[in-house]
Amino acid sequence: MPETTLLLSEEVREALDARRPVVALESTIIAHGLPRPRNLAVAEELEALVGSGGAVPATIAVLDGRAHVGLDKGQLERVATDPGVRKLGHRDLAPALAKGASGATTVSATAFLAARAGIRVFATGGLGGVHREWTTTQDESADLRLLAQTRIAVVCAGVKSILDVPATLQRLETLGVGVLGYGTDHFPGFYLTSSGEPVDWTVRTPEEVAEVIRAQDALGGPDTALIVAHPVPENEQLDPRLHDRVLAEALDECRERGITGQSVTPFLLDHLMRRTEGASLEANLAAVRGNVRLAARIAAAL
Repeated sequence: MPETTLLLSEEVREALDARRPVVALESTIIAHGLPRPRNLAVAEELEALVGSGGAVPATIAVLDGRAHVGLDKGQLERVATDPGVRKLGHRDLAPALAKGASGATTVSATAFLAARAGIRVFATGGLGGVHREWTTTQDESADLRLLAQTRIAVVCAGVKSILDVPATLQRLETLGVGVLGYGTDHFPGFYLTSSGEPVDWTVRTPEEVAEVIRAQDALGGPDTALIVAHPVPENEQLDPRLHDRVLAEALDECRERGITGQSVTPFLLDHLMRRTEGASLEANLAAVRGNVRLAARIAAAL
Protein backbone atom coordinates (compact mmCIF):
# COMPACT_ATOMS: atom_id res chain seq x y z
CA MET A 1 0.00 0.00 0.00
CA PRO A 2 1.58 3.33 -1.02
CA GLU A 3 2.73 5.62 1.79
CA THR A 4 0.36 8.34 0.55
CA THR A 5 -2.63 5.96 0.83
CA LEU A 6 -2.17 4.99 4.49
CA LEU A 7 -1.67 8.11 6.61
CA LEU A 8 -0.56 7.61 10.20
CA SER A 9 -1.07 10.48 12.62
CA GLU A 10 2.16 11.84 14.09
CA GLU A 11 1.25 10.46 17.52
CA VAL A 12 0.54 6.96 16.17
CA ARG A 13 3.65 6.91 13.99
CA GLU A 14 5.90 8.00 16.87
CA ALA A 15 4.36 5.38 19.18
CA LEU A 16 4.82 2.57 16.67
CA ASP A 17 8.40 3.64 15.90
CA ALA A 18 9.19 3.67 19.63
CA ARG A 19 7.36 0.35 20.16
CA ARG A 20 4.89 1.95 22.55
CA PRO A 21 1.38 0.45 22.90
CA VAL A 22 -1.27 1.47 20.33
CA VAL A 23 -4.95 0.44 20.19
CA ALA A 24 -6.96 0.63 16.96
CA LEU A 25 -10.58 1.84 17.15
CA GLU A 26 -13.26 1.57 14.45
CA SER A 27 -15.22 4.61 13.28
CA THR A 28 -18.60 3.16 12.23
CA ILE A 29 -19.80 3.35 15.83
CA ILE A 30 -19.17 7.11 15.63
CA ALA A 31 -20.67 7.76 12.20
CA HIS A 32 -23.51 5.23 12.10
CA GLY A 33 -23.90 3.53 15.47
CA LEU A 34 -24.87 6.37 17.80
CA PRO A 35 -27.19 9.38 17.76
CA ARG A 36 -25.70 12.88 17.40
CA PRO A 37 -24.22 14.70 19.27
CA ARG A 38 -23.59 11.85 21.68
CA ASN A 39 -21.50 10.03 19.06
CA LEU A 40 -18.71 12.61 19.20
CA ALA A 41 -18.66 12.61 23.00
CA VAL A 42 -18.36 8.82 23.00
CA ALA A 43 -15.58 8.90 20.38
CA GLU A 44 -13.59 11.32 22.54
CA GLU A 45 -14.33 9.26 25.67
CA LEU A 46 -13.06 6.03 24.06
CA GLU A 47 -9.84 7.70 22.92
CA ALA A 48 -9.37 9.06 26.46
CA LEU A 49 -9.90 5.58 27.93
CA VAL A 50 -7.14 4.20 25.70
CA GLY A 51 -4.86 7.02 26.85
CA SER A 52 -5.62 6.47 30.52
CA GLY A 53 -4.75 2.78 30.02
CA GLY A 54 -1.24 3.76 28.91
CA ALA A 55 -1.71 3.34 25.15
CA VAL A 56 -2.12 5.61 22.12
CA PRO A 57 -5.57 5.57 20.42
CA ALA A 58 -5.68 5.08 16.64
CA THR A 59 -9.21 5.72 15.40
CA ILE A 60 -9.36 4.67 11.75
CA ALA A 61 -11.38 6.21 8.90
CA VAL A 62 -11.11 7.08 5.20
CA LEU A 63 -11.24 10.82 4.41
CA ASP A 64 -11.17 12.15 0.84
CA GLY A 65 -9.69 8.92 -0.49
CA ARG A 66 -6.94 8.63 2.15
CA ALA A 67 -6.95 5.97 4.86
CA HIS A 68 -6.18 7.65 8.19
CA VAL A 69 -4.82 5.69 11.16
CA GLY A 70 -5.25 8.10 14.06
CA LEU A 71 -7.51 11.14 13.75
CA ASP A 72 -7.08 14.69 15.03
CA LYS A 73 -9.94 16.54 16.73
CA GLY A 74 -11.22 18.09 13.50
CA GLN A 75 -11.19 14.77 11.65
CA LEU A 76 -13.00 13.04 14.51
CA GLU A 77 -15.66 15.78 14.44
CA ARG A 78 -16.03 15.35 10.68
CA VAL A 79 -16.66 11.62 10.99
CA ALA A 80 -19.23 12.30 13.71
CA THR A 81 -21.12 15.12 11.98
CA ASP A 82 -20.80 14.78 8.17
CA PRO A 83 -23.91 12.99 6.81
CA GLY A 84 -21.97 12.14 3.63
CA VAL A 85 -19.59 9.78 5.47
CA ARG A 86 -20.23 6.28 4.10
CA LYS A 87 -19.95 2.91 5.81
CA LEU A 88 -16.89 1.03 4.52
CA GLY A 89 -16.17 -2.65 4.85
CA HIS A 90 -12.88 -4.16 3.72
CA ARG A 91 -14.14 -4.69 0.16
CA ASP A 92 -15.14 -1.00 -0.10
CA LEU A 93 -11.67 0.37 0.65
CA ALA A 94 -10.24 0.25 -2.89
CA PRO A 95 -13.24 2.00 -4.54
CA ALA A 96 -13.34 4.59 -1.74
CA LEU A 97 -9.62 5.38 -2.15
CA ALA A 98 -9.84 5.46 -5.94
CA LYS A 99 -12.90 7.75 -5.98
CA GLY A 100 -11.74 10.08 -3.21
CA ALA A 101 -14.65 9.11 -0.96
CA SER A 102 -14.96 9.46 2.81
CA GLY A 103 -16.19 6.68 5.04
CA ALA A 104 -16.20 5.19 8.50
CA THR A 105 -14.58 1.77 8.79
CA THR A 106 -16.34 -1.38 9.98
CA VAL A 107 -14.61 -4.20 11.88
CA SER A 108 -13.24 -5.79 8.69
CA ALA A 109 -11.88 -2.53 7.23
CA THR A 110 -10.48 -1.36 10.57
CA ALA A 111 -8.73 -4.67 11.26
CA PHE A 112 -7.21 -4.70 7.77
CA LEU A 113 -5.88 -1.12 7.93
CA ALA A 114 -4.68 -1.47 11.53
CA ALA A 115 -2.70 -4.60 10.66
CA ARG A 116 -1.20 -2.87 7.60
CA ALA A 117 -0.05 -0.05 9.88
CA GLY A 118 1.58 -2.53 12.28
CA ILE A 119 -0.97 -2.23 15.10
CA ARG A 120 -1.45 -5.46 17.05
CA VAL A 121 -4.54 -4.75 19.22
CA PHE A 122 -8.00 -3.57 18.16
CA ALA A 123 -11.02 -2.85 20.39
CA THR A 124 -14.62 -2.93 19.20
CA GLY A 125 -18.13 -3.74 20.48
CA GLY A 126 -19.35 -6.92 18.82
CA LEU A 127 -18.23 -8.77 15.70
CA GLY A 128 -20.38 -9.71 12.74
CA GLY A 129 -20.99 -13.39 12.19
CA VAL A 130 -23.24 -16.03 10.67
CA HIS A 131 -26.82 -14.80 10.34
CA ARG A 132 -29.83 -16.76 11.53
CA GLU A 133 -31.41 -18.86 8.77
CA TRP A 134 -28.00 -19.08 7.08
CA THR A 135 -29.06 -22.32 5.42
CA THR A 136 -31.49 -20.39 3.22
CA THR A 137 -29.81 -16.96 2.99
CA GLN A 138 -26.07 -17.92 2.98
CA ASP A 139 -25.61 -14.59 4.80
CA GLU A 140 -22.36 -14.26 6.73
CA SER A 141 -20.44 -11.17 7.80
CA ALA A 142 -17.27 -10.29 5.90
CA ASP A 143 -15.65 -9.85 9.34
CA LEU A 144 -15.07 -13.60 9.68
CA ARG A 145 -13.09 -14.27 6.51
CA LEU A 146 -11.05 -11.07 6.93
CA LEU A 147 -10.12 -12.08 10.49
CA ALA A 148 -9.03 -15.46 9.13
CA GLN A 149 -6.42 -13.60 7.03
CA THR A 150 -5.32 -10.81 9.39
CA ARG A 151 -2.86 -11.00 12.29
CA ILE A 152 -4.51 -8.82 14.94
CA ALA A 153 -5.96 -9.32 18.43
CA VAL A 154 -9.59 -8.16 18.58
CA VAL A 155 -11.07 -7.36 21.99
CA CYS A 156 -14.86 -7.62 21.67
CA ALA A 157 -18.01 -8.63 23.55
CA GLY A 158 -18.53 -11.63 21.29
CA VAL A 159 -20.73 -11.36 18.21
CA LYS A 160 -23.98 -9.44 17.97
CA SER A 161 -26.68 -11.43 19.75
CA ILE A 162 -29.07 -11.08 16.80
CA LEU A 163 -26.83 -13.58 14.95
CA ASP A 164 -26.50 -17.36 15.09
CA VAL A 165 -23.84 -17.63 17.80
CA PRO A 166 -23.20 -21.42 17.70
CA ALA A 167 -22.86 -21.32 13.89
CA THR A 168 -20.51 -18.32 14.15
CA LEU A 169 -18.27 -20.14 16.64
CA GLN A 170 -18.24 -23.18 14.35
CA ARG A 171 -17.27 -20.95 11.43
CA LEU A 172 -14.44 -19.35 13.43
CA GLU A 173 -13.13 -22.83 14.23
CA THR A 174 -13.27 -23.82 10.56
CA LEU A 175 -11.39 -20.64 9.60
CA GLY A 176 -8.73 -21.23 12.28
CA VAL A 177 -9.43 -18.06 14.25
CA GLY A 178 -8.46 -18.43 17.92
CA VAL A 179 -10.98 -17.49 20.62
CA LEU A 180 -10.11 -16.68 24.24
CA GLY A 181 -12.73 -16.06 26.92
CA TYR A 182 -11.46 -13.23 29.13
CA GLY A 183 -12.40 -14.06 32.72
CA THR A 184 -15.14 -16.38 31.48
CA ASP A 185 -15.60 -19.94 30.23
CA HIS A 186 -18.60 -18.91 28.11
CA PHE A 187 -18.68 -16.85 24.94
CA PRO A 188 -20.22 -13.42 25.63
CA GLY A 189 -23.54 -12.44 24.03
CA PHE A 190 -22.77 -8.79 23.14
CA TYR A 191 -25.64 -7.15 25.07
CA LEU A 192 -25.60 -10.15 27.41
CA THR A 193 -22.81 -11.37 29.69
CA SER A 194 -23.12 -14.91 28.28
CA SER A 195 -24.45 -16.45 25.09
CA GLY A 196 -24.57 -19.82 26.85
CA GLU A 197 -21.94 -21.23 24.45
CA PRO A 198 -18.68 -22.52 26.00
CA VAL A 199 -15.19 -21.41 24.97
CA ASP A 200 -12.19 -23.75 24.87
CA TRP A 201 -9.67 -21.36 26.43
CA THR A 202 -9.96 -18.89 29.31
CA VAL A 203 -7.47 -16.19 30.26
CA ARG A 204 -7.67 -13.91 33.28
CA THR A 205 -5.04 -11.17 32.90
CA PRO A 206 -3.77 -8.87 30.13
CA GLU A 207 -0.36 -10.52 30.55
CA GLU A 208 -1.85 -13.94 29.75
CA VAL A 209 -3.38 -12.53 26.56
CA ALA A 210 -0.04 -10.97 25.64
CA GLU A 211 1.65 -14.37 26.11
CA VAL A 212 -0.85 -15.99 23.73
CA ILE A 213 -0.18 -13.25 21.15
CA ARG A 214 3.58 -13.77 21.48
CA ALA A 215 3.16 -17.55 21.12
CA GLN A 216 1.01 -17.03 18.01
CA ASP A 217 3.73 -14.84 16.49
CA ALA A 218 6.49 -17.29 17.43
CA LEU A 219 4.62 -20.18 15.80
CA GLY A 220 4.22 -18.32 12.51
CA GLY A 221 1.79 -20.06 10.22
CA PRO A 222 -1.35 -18.48 8.78
CA ASP A 223 -1.96 -14.82 9.59
CA THR A 224 -5.15 -15.27 11.59
CA ALA A 225 -6.70 -13.02 14.20
CA LEU A 226 -7.09 -13.77 17.90
CA ILE A 227 -10.48 -12.95 19.40
CA VAL A 228 -10.41 -11.88 23.05
CA ALA A 229 -14.04 -12.30 24.10
CA HIS A 230 -14.67 -9.95 27.01
CA PRO A 231 -18.18 -10.01 28.51
CA VAL A 232 -20.14 -6.93 29.54
CA PRO A 233 -20.44 -6.95 33.38
CA GLU A 234 -23.64 -8.60 34.64
CA ASN A 235 -24.83 -5.39 36.31
CA GLU A 236 -24.52 -3.54 32.96
CA GLN A 237 -25.98 -6.16 30.62
CA LEU A 238 -29.40 -5.88 29.00
CA ASP A 239 -32.08 -7.77 30.97
CA PRO A 240 -31.85 -11.24 29.34
CA ARG A 241 -35.65 -11.82 29.42
CA LEU A 242 -36.31 -8.42 27.83
CA HIS A 243 -33.60 -9.13 25.23
CA ASP A 244 -35.04 -12.52 24.26
CA ARG A 245 -38.64 -11.26 24.07
CA VAL A 246 -37.84 -8.18 21.97
CA LEU A 247 -35.49 -10.10 19.66
CA ALA A 248 -38.15 -12.77 19.03
CA GLU A 249 -40.66 -10.01 18.15
CA ALA A 250 -38.12 -8.38 15.80
CA LEU A 251 -37.34 -11.67 14.02
CA ASP A 252 -41.08 -12.34 13.54
CA GLU A 253 -41.53 -8.85 12.07
CA CYS A 254 -38.57 -9.41 9.73
CA ARG A 255 -40.23 -12.54 8.34
CA GLU A 256 -43.66 -10.87 8.03
CA ARG A 257 -42.24 -7.86 6.18
CA GLY A 258 -39.86 -9.87 3.99
CA ILE A 259 -36.76 -8.05 5.25
CA THR A 260 -33.66 -9.93 4.05
CA GLY A 261 -29.92 -9.61 3.36
CA GLN A 262 -28.03 -6.53 4.50
CA SER A 263 -31.24 -4.88 5.72
CA VAL A 264 -31.75 -7.43 8.52
CA THR A 265 -29.02 -6.33 10.95
CA PRO A 266 -29.81 -2.59 11.01
CA PHE A 267 -33.53 -3.41 11.33
CA LEU A 268 -33.01 -5.76 14.28
CA LEU A 269 -30.60 -3.40 16.07
CA ASP A 270 -32.98 -0.45 15.61
CA HIS A 271 -35.95 -2.52 16.81
CA LEU A 272 -34.00 -3.60 19.89
CA MET A 273 -33.04 -0.02 20.72
CA ARG A 274 -36.59 1.31 20.33
CA ARG A 275 -38.36 -1.52 22.14
CA THR A 276 -35.89 -1.57 25.06
CA GLU A 277 -36.15 2.24 25.30
CA GLY A 278 -32.42 2.67 24.71
CA ALA A 279 -31.30 0.00 27.20
CA SER A 280 -29.66 -2.04 24.41
CA LEU A 281 -27.61 1.01 23.41
CA GLU A 282 -26.42 1.51 26.99
CA ALA A 283 -25.40 -2.16 27.25
CA ASN A 284 -23.56 -1.82 23.93
CA LEU A 285 -21.66 1.24 25.19
CA ALA A 286 -20.83 -0.47 28.49
CA ALA A 287 -19.35 -3.36 26.51
CA VAL A 288 -17.34 -1.05 24.24
CA ARG A 289 -15.91 0.92 27.18
CA GLY A 290 -14.84 -2.29 28.93
CA ASN A 291 -13.27 -3.64 25.74
CA VAL A 292 -11.32 -0.42 25.13
CA ARG A 293 -9.97 -0.40 28.70
CA LEU A 294 -8.90 -4.04 28.40
CA ALA A 295 -7.35 -3.54 24.95
CA ALA A 296 -5.17 -0.73 26.32
CA ARG A 297 -3.95 -3.00 29.13
CA ILE A 298 -3.22 -5.83 26.68
CA ALA A 299 -1.31 -3.48 24.35
CA ALA A 300 0.69 -2.21 27.34
CA ALA A 301 1.45 -5.80 28.42
CA LEU A 302 2.78 -6.52 24.93
